Amino acid sequence: MATLILVRHGRTTANASGLLAGRTAGVRLDATGRDQADRTATRLGDVPLVGVVTSPLERCRQTARAILARQTDDVPLAVERGIVECDYGDWQGRSLADLAKEPLWKVVQNHPSAAVFPGGESLPTMQARAVEAVRRHDAAVEAEHGPGAVWVAVSHGDIIKSVLADALGMHLDLFQRISVNPASVSIVRYGAARPDVVATNTDAGDLSWLRAAPPAEDAAVGGGAGPEAAAQPPS
Repeated sequence: MATLILVRHGRTTANASGLLAGRTAGVRLDATGRDQADRTATRLGDVPLVGVVTSPLERCRQTARAILARQTDDVPLAVERGIVECDYGDWQGRSLADLAKEPLWKVVQNHPSAAVFPGGESLPTMQARAVEAVRRHDAAVEAEHGPGAVWVAVSHGDIIKSVLADALGMHLDLFQRISVNPASVSIVRYGAARPDVVATNTDAGDLSWLRAAPPAEDAAVGGGAGPEAAAQPPS
């Protein structure tokens, strides 16, 4: 099975000022966000990627370009609207402090499957199109490059949380239990029997072990030996 690396974009000017950017044009990484994107790009520099797919919004494109700049080979970049930020409708551009006073805020926090943003989309709709997009790309990557292929999707916090919730078999009402920091790395493999959530919300650490042979489809009873042991040559 192929390996999907989910990367959230680095911190933006809107994140730093407490605004819900949504799909607002021109929201870019700030200095901290650029450093975060470079850090993640360095972590991925030892991983031979077969492709990078990004949300069309500029903050994700910036993060994707940083990742591509650290790859030794030419890696194709594709834009996927299925993983664009949630359409927050009338909430877009408003401060989080003000939004927290809205009745809908508690619904988003405690019962997100019932949340529909005024003038925008529902959280279930957001999750459905994001999951469809990443699973479609993942199947295409494996069909073209084989089960050892590794690819990256650069997207947004709520998008990645919803994809992880689906992979974990969690109801959408539980997805607020998942944290996804700016420029964090999460790893999912879509096996024939079930998804395998390898990592979530990692900000540091070596990822070169992803160059190892493709993982087994079946779960290792008892936990297995781990990726480092799997990557070692037989004695």
